Amino acid sequence: MLLQNFNIELIMRWTIKPKPSEEKVKQLAAALNVEGFVATLLVQRGIETFEEARKFFRPTLTDLHNPYLMKDMDKAVERIELAIKNEENILVFGDYDVDGTTAVSLVASYLKTYYSNVATYIPDRYAEGYGVSFKGIDFADDNGFSLIIALDCGIKSIDHVAYAKERNIDFIICDHHRPGEFLPEAVAVLDPKRDDCNYPYDELCGCGIGFKLIQALGENRNQTIEDLTSYLDLVATAIAADIVPMTGENRILAYFGLQVINADPRPGIKALVHQVKKQTLDITDVVFIIAPRINAAGRIKHGNHAVELLSEFDFEQAQQFATEIEAYNSERKDLDKQITKEALGQIIENNEKKRFTTVVFQEDWHKGVIGIVASRLIETYYRPTLVFTKSGDKYAASARSVKGFDVYNALEACSEHLEQFGGHMYAAGMTLLEENYQLFKDAFEKIVEETIHPDSLTPEIAVDAEINFEDITPKLIRILKQFEPFGPQNMTPIFLSKNVIDTGYAKKMGGDEEHLKLFVRQNNSEGIPAIGFGLGNKMEVTTNKKPFEALYCIEENEWNGKVSIQLRLKDIK
Repeated sequence: MLLQNFNIELIMRWTIKPKPSEEKVKQLAAALNVEGFVATLLVQRGIETFEEARKFFRPTLTDLHNPYLMKDMDKAVERIELAIKNEENILVFGDYDVDGTTAVSLVASYLKTYYSNVATYIPDRYAEGYGVSFKGIDFADDNGFSLIIALDCGIKSIDHVAYAKERNIDFIICDHHRPGEFLPEAVAVLDPKRDDCNYPYDELCGCGIGFKLIQALGENRNQTIEDLTSYLDLVATAIAADIVPMTGENRILAYFGLQVINADPRPGIKALVHQVKKQTLDITDVVFIIAPRINAAGRIKHGNHAVELLSEFDFEQAQQFATEIEAYNSERKDLDKQITKEALGQIIENNEKKRFTTVVFQEDWHKGVIGIVASRLIETYYRPTLVFTKSGDKYAASARSVKGFDVYNALEACSEHLEQFGGHMYAAGMTLLEENYQLFKDAFEKIVEETIHPDSLTPEIAVDAEINFEDITPKLIRILKQFEPFGPQNMTPIFLSKNVIDTGYAKKMGGDEEHLKLFVRQNNSEGIPAIGFGLGNKMEVTTNKKPFEALYCIEENEWNGKVSIQLRLKDIK
């Protein structure tokens, strides 16, 4: 909708993924008794042997790594057990986003199954900002907490941990962000991205680290991994929301977590799903249905509301919490639309359409949605993007990046103008003083212009394989379903078909006619329904039965109890 309002159409770059070794594809196809292009999809994902395919298609909880392989895990468990023995008060502290609130709910609710002196703390997004806060430590000090377990934050909180130490408060840090040059002097620092940590998998999210902690604690109580599966609905939600690679342990945890979500979720998640009345959720539904609602609490009100919902075991009470969160989510959507429109207007008014970066500011923009707005702006102007607002006496921003460009490194190169910053390759946050805003904006533009590859300024659709419609069989659908859950490094396969024609039923859909619905054929194949969200402006490509090329995913569409195959169009030309 925004693209049409502002008369901008992004041209997509189609890239066919490199063909893997024919020999490897042939061997795997024979071993698994599948078509060559299915074997190609697997080899592209690093799966080359029957055993690797078995682990991919049949994940098992026994393939999870021993939690004690993580550096400092023994120290973390020892300190928690000591706290329980001495009847100390434990504060479980976490960030206000999905990863942080699910992690806090997971660790706190696990500890409370056998120890009562446990409380939770989520910092206020506006009063305290991201991560461990001095206010949070003061709260711990005032209320007699001697141990803080920090989840999804803390890896750079050197001053905060030192401040806590002066007050005789110990820290255990469970984080997955990149460490700085020095680590905080905590009792234990669990972070697989530490240089000196040899844990076999370093792509866990914050909630995933929390799960490894309870897995280690569970061993002391003779609990098996099966005893902990009820917590995996939280872990799967965090994996989906934090957009971490869907490989290794993340794939196993998400696979079984989805089973819990669909069979027997905790009341809080059940209440959220109940709101949208969907029968079976896949990972995409978790990203677009559950995650935004959990996030909305911290964005609009306070992250505590999300922890209350996720920790509640009475369904009626959980439904009440979910209704409140639904209202926050509606407010979040309205703000998101309004601010995106204002930001796009600013770019045009200031004649900044041809820059290498998007950096916009308005002091009354809601801090809780500027990250979403940054992502929206990338949909229109595909380039590294920062959205600033006023936060106290400083400017605060959320950054989002484009494929292949490390925005964290770019911020580091401009850090002389920043008060603080942190984050990942594709998403970060920062604050700066008002007088440094223009200096930073100029420096950021310069560093991006000098370092970004020109290809990174055109959105890419990576194509897995070229196929014909005759290849789209029930067997293929069954196999593709087993590729789930999808996510980074295991994305939904995108196929290319040529000489496609619409049979004459093409029509635009949606309030602004922004979507496209087709009924397509190739050669003498049967017709297949196809839908392209945001492709309404490409309808002329399909008229008069002109042949065209189509990029699409294959999906099942359920309508009135009937399941049919549908193509989800990504682009046509």
